[in-house]
Amino acid sequence: MSTILLVDSDPLHAFLFKSILERKFPDVQRVSDAAEAFCLVEQPQFAGRLGLVVSGSTQGCIDSPAFVAELHVRLPHVPVLVLGDANEAKSDYSGEWVRYLSRPKASEQILQTAQELLTPRS
Repeated sequence: MSTILLVDSDPLHAFLFKSILERKFPDVQRVSDAAEAFCLVEQPQFAGRLGLVVSGSTQGCIDSPAFVAELHVRLPHVPVLVLGDANEAKSDYSGEWVRYLSRPKASEQILQTAQELLTPRS
């Protein structure tokens, strides 16, 4: 089973998104910012299990589009689901490995999109 890494600096949003994801996926790890996420993905054992990154509110040292781009450089095979807010636009993100959903979205749509991104492509 793949690990999902949830990156969200807002404790309430993080709790909500983690609860939604755990309905269907047993291994969801949460970090509060991009720096913590990069520390984890640099660990080969963790990176080898990583199947999806869900990016929520990633305030701090780097904005969300830059975080997603840098993550793709480090782990090009790992898809990213961006749960964007009013300050972001879908056009800030590009690539077939990234999917953007503006908030708020129904929990079923988040789960369905996560499942699609975790499904191996042929």
